[in-house]
Amino acid sequence: MSTAVAMPVVRFRSYADTALKFAVRLWFGLVVFGQLMLAFVVASFYTHAAARGQWNSFNKFMQHGYVAGEPIGNGVVVVHLVAVVLLILSGALQLVPQVLRRAPKVHRWNGRVYMVAALAMSGAGVSMLLRRGTTGGPLEYAALFVNAALIWTFAGLALRYALKRDFVRHRQWALRLYVVSLGVFFLRVAVPMWVALLGPLGMDFTTFTGPALAFWAYGCYLVPLVMMELYLRTQARPGTGRRWAMAGGLFVMTLLMGVGTAAAAAGTWVPTIERTYSSRMPISEVMHATIAAKGIDAAVAQYRELKAAAPGRYNFAEGELNDLGYRYIRAKNYEVAIKVLALNVGAYPQSSNTWDSLGEAYADDGDRGLALVNYRRSVELNPKSTGGLKAIAELTR
Repeated sequence: MSTAVAMPVVRFRSYADTALKFAVRLWFGLVVFGQLMLAFVVASFYTHAAARGQWNSFNKFMQHGYVAGEPIGNGVVVVHLVAVVLLILSGALQLVPQVLRRAPKVHRWNGRVYMVAALAMSGAGVSMLLRRGTTGGPLEYAALFVNAALIWTFAGLALRYALKRDFVRHRQWALRLYVVSLGVFFLRVAVPMWVALLGPLGMDFTTFTGPALAFWAYGCYLVPLVMMELYLRTQARPGTGRRWAMAGGLFVMTLLMGVGTAAAAAGTWVPTIERTYSSRMPISEVMHATIAAKGIDAAVAQYRELKAAAPGRYNFAEGELNDLGYRYIRAKNYEVAIKVLALNVGAYPQSSNTWDSLGEAYADDGDRGLALVNYRRSVELNPKSTGGLKAIAELTR
């Protein structure tokens, strides 16, 4: 081959290497950014709830996160949450190359912390599943056990090769452990991404079942694992075409993750942070405690009294009662859910979403007539409501 021909080939390979390195850094940067935001949300929300004695707030994002009179089960939940935060922080530090090169002792000790956090998180998660169950059906249940099994297996293999001082294989298994351990993060990005691009297609958020949710229950750790395997093979078998393909795949994955991260931040993470650090008490938690102690009618009366007497002290935003209503829908306590959501309709009668939520509660309770009334009002307020139109079509078959 002449020098004139060889130079462009070398250059093309160099560009492929540069593109792959950039794609990896871009993906890792986005992952770390999203993880740190999630860790901040988790640490802030649950720490503030515990400090205020609002233990029922643990049920806002977890089914049976807090159960009165079950100190062991509640302790397992705390272990799980602490381990999630430690896993995110130590994982981000563990993959920074400068730490390995300049502070190998920090890398080793941080790796031990990371491995303990991964095992604690998955072990506590399995215990929570066996003790208290979770949302979803059998497929979603099985996905959690598979994820835990992969975490334990990869952790064992990473430790095995570290002890053998086979650091090439240790790194490979540690990277596999990294991606499967973060299934909890990838799920919280993948579902908002799916909804942002395709709507709630294949997802029933009342029961947390459906083909799309079943897919992502496994895909949240298997899709990143497949990408990691492809990346490791690309490194082991250098080739310009492979590197360009891997870089392109990572760019696409990063773009989709960016959509999901932005949707999760706007829809859940930022509002949660705002509510957590707000000086106003969440009215949903006040009512939840009253419902447990005195019943729904007392809670409705309390809502009206507090809104009239101290509107600046409590957070009466639309989302407060909407979230509370869905807690009771998921618990299949439709009588309470309907009264909570009807109260929200009265407070926000021009919101399409409040009518839609109430329609869903009636539908789940088996009252097709009132479900249709509320869904139709929701669509009147928002004719582009695909969820409302779909629900009306299903109820009028």
